[in-house]
Amino acid sequence: MTKRKIILDCDPGHDDAVAMLMAYAHPAIDLLGITIVAGNQTLENTVRNGLNVAQLLDMDVPIYAGMPQPLVRQQLVAGNVHGSTGLDGPTFGPLHRQAESTPAVRFIIDTLLASDGDITLVPTGPLTNIAVAMRMEPRILPKIKEIVLMGGAYGTGNFTPSAEFNILADPEAARVVFTAGVSLVMMGLDLTNQTVCTPDIIERMEAVGNRAGKLFGDMLRFTLKTQYEAFGLAAGPIHDATTIGYLIDPSLFDLQDMFVQVDINRGPSYGRTVCDEHNVLKQAPNAKVGKGIDNDGFFDLVEHCIRMYH
Repeated sequence: MTKRKIILDCDPGHDDAVAMLMAYAHPAIDLLGITIVAGNQTLENTVRNGLNVAQLLDMDVPIYAGMPQPLVRQQLVAGNVHGSTGLDGPTFGPLHRQAESTPAVRFIIDTLLASDGDITLVPTGPLTNIAVAMRMEPRILPKIKEIVLMGGAYGTGNFTPSAEFNILADPEAARVVFTAGVSLVMMGLDLTNQTVCTPDIIERMEAVGNRAGKLFGDMLRFTLKTQYEAFGLAAGPIHDATTIGYLIDPSLFDLQDMFVQVDINRGPSYGRTVCDEHNVLKQAPNAKVGKGIDNDGFFDLVEHCIRMYH
């Protein structure tokens, strides 16, 4: 099996940390680097969280700090879900890891330009790093094999009635990405909210008995409470991990080709991913949009990745 080369672009984040854990462990994925963006928390916090997770799990992968704020709008953080650090719940020891000196956007550009067009970008936070790379060096566009992102919704948002957090945090960047002509897979809330980590799932992962299982439990026990308080969900979904799940085993996912536009008007639909589910516009689809997931198969995959750690 040929490994899928990816750059994981994230804003850790509880569910981003699960995506990191899976991407590093699974033999089907070749994780070239982790680029970090401001999103769930400020860039200082999200970089520290990414470094803490990588250090705890002995992940031998370079981490790059990216864009500290959105392209246009004021910064938005998700403290109501992820807490004041962006990764409340786990306790980490003293941090010895450091981010690389190369900026994330430069790493993305240089890595793609030097590639054979076989690298997939996996953004699980706001799309600022990806949009800036596209604008700064358009020659990367034909080099991107695919973008598999977590963001948006064809139904209801979670930070406004219209918009999901990652897209709302930088709608203008999302507009750049969705109009770039690159092959896109969108894991939106309609699919990702199906991955709630109820106490039985948390206990199952903790029962593996290693550091990764404990980290999973410490993180998802925190979002059990916040996701219920913020959105009335039974537990915390691991939204971002669906991107890695899809790359490992696409057969677990039900997708539909759709034409998707990002609303950047400053009205009540600001940040909405307007998905033409019924093809009323008769436009060529620009994204595969996630609709359903085999939850049992997905959590089997999560557990499989957790077991790869000592």
